Amino acid sequence: MAFYDLNKDERVKLVEGINYAVAADIEKGKQKNILSYFSDEDTYIRKTGYQAVGKVYAADTNARKNIIKLLNELFLSDNEKVRQTAINAAGEIGMFDFTPVEHLMEQGLFDTHHSVRNAVIGSIKKMGEKNPKPVLAFARRFLQHPDKEIRREICHGIELRGRKYPQDILPLLKELQHDKTARVRNTLIHVLGQIAYKKGCLETVIADLKTWENKELVSDALAEIIDVHHRYKDFALKTQQEAADYIEKNL
Repeated sequence: MAFYDLNKDERVKLVEGINYAVAADIEKGKQKNILSYFSDEDTYIRKTGYQAVGKVYAADTNARKNIIKLLNELFLSDNEKVRQTAINAAGEIGMFDFTPVEHLMEQGLFDTHHSVRNAVIGSIKKMGEKNPKPVLAFARRFLQHPDKEIRREICHGIELRGRKYPQDILPLLKELQHDKTARVRNTLIHVLGQIAYKKGCLETVIADLKTWENKELVSDALAEIIDVHHRYKDFALKTQQEAADYIEKNL
């Protein structure tokens, strides 16, 4: 039975059981239960499993070395769901302790399966929001990587931090302004739009775009920013017209 086929009380009991079984595996140096949860077909079972690993890591400093060893072993699995969930577990850890899981993020970027690479993007998003300094330093290492998909994934991954603190990621985005690959360019424009519609963000983004050299890309980004203020009108601080007026006045 799938996680959300259960009623609320049953889900609570299931989560408690998974948390207990994961903690027991870690304590005993085993992975039988963890492997079962990490390979489950149900996304929410896998999520509960990797969150349980993160909770143990946060609560028990003595278990941390064994948890990293466990994740290293799980990442060698032939099952992409296990590798994906190992990366997500590493992301839970990286939100407050990035160095021990940095190597897993790097390996995940080059995984053969898209779901594992997507887990890296999702992990960079949540880690970058909570623990930006080392995560953004990690991201910067790959901005000029020869593989266009790596550049695109990194650009996408740093987006969430930029929604509240655009000044943190704009220097990294600026390094991509001359990228000639359409997928990277389109992602860059998308991210600029996504970080421009919350309180104080439009002003920060526009001030930075004034310094960019690629005026054609800036023009396309401005069109996206104006359009985002319509698409996200229920969440944007300014109306679409107010955003357009501000851009016209200041750029």
